[in-house]
Amino acid sequence: MASVSFRQVRKTYGDLEVIHGVNVEIADGEFIVIVGPSGCGKSTLLRMVAGLEEITSGEIAIGERVVNRIEPAQRDIAMVFQNYALYPHMSVYENMAYGLKIAKVPRDEIEQRVQKAARILELSDYLKRKPRQLSGGQRQRVAMGRAIVRMPKVYLFDEPLSNLDAKLRAQTRLEIQKLHADLGTTSLFVTHDQVEAMTLAQRMIVMNAGVVEQVGTPEQVYLEPATTFVASFIGSPPMNLVNGVVNGNRFDFGDGSVTLPVAAPRQGPLTLGMRPEHADIVGEDPSGWRLQVEVVEMLGAERLVYGRLCGESFTLRIDATRPAPRPGDRLTLKERPEHLHWFDADTGKRVAS
Repeated sequence: MASVSFRQVRKTYGDLEVIHGVNVEIADGEFIVIVGPSGCGKSTLLRMVAGLEEITSGEIAIGERVVNRIEPAQRDIAMVFQNYALYPHMSVYENMAYGLKIAKVPRDEIEQRVQKAARILELSDYLKRKPRQLSGGQRQRVAMGRAIVRMPKVYLFDEPLSNLDAKLRAQTRLEIQKLHADLGTTSLFVTHDQVEAMTLAQRMIVMNAGVVEQVGTPEQVYLEPATTFVASFIGSPPMNLVNGVVNGNRFDFGDGSVTLPVAAPRQGPLTLGMRPEHADIVGEDPSGWRLQVEVVEMLGAERLVYGRLCGESFTLRIDATRPAPRPGDRLTLKERPEHLHWFDADTGKRVAS
């Protein structure tokens, strides 16, 4: 196992810079999820660790060794791709053992490693089958098994669950968590799915347009987003964000204003953020915020209430056991002051309270 270090890593294609000076330290044994929208540079960053993309400037180190000019095969990493890329004419056993045979690992050791990986991934009963005889989830486990038997210093996962249906994705997420708990190997996992990121990560790297917006645990990123991008990208539904002006104990935005329960960090233009679950429906309260209900969605254990607050879009999450509001209702909300977030209106960066 080994740590991974990104030191002022940049990537350009001609005059186009796609990775803008990434600086992140990943500890030995950590499970890191790199998350962001399509085109943000997350897969490019992963491919630079693997050696499949050249680094324009900066350094990537695996352990104590800078790997900028080291061939992919010499980096002691294993990569699991979105596409399973299994050999269709080979059995599951042969697919998992192929890389070890090429590396001239002794036959007895190959047998030991493949059988151990098969037990971990619950593939022991399928070792003689061909890929066409497996489900999508089983094929993805074979692809992971092929990486496990390598016993590398670092595992790299490039959106490995995106071809699976929702149920299989949830099951495979659990398998990956158990796998990391068993092996404890440093892992970098790329995804655009913020649910995957929140459930898998020990720490997250949130990227946007080639820039690292925030690095932190899922709890830190969710509860204390560093920018409005992170606030809107992490969380489903995303954080409510409204631009306005703080004037004393009032926040003016849209076509009205609301009373602030606690003083804002400063006066003037700011962006106010609040998660949908951090407000409560109350009875009449002159200081309460008035929400005009437009649509209500039933999601099993909860409901999402979409409406307008001072003319601006606002989403509220409520428990499904309480009476459901109806379109056209006017609700009075009581916000939770400890969960109000403030961001600079120009830069989008978090403003400390």
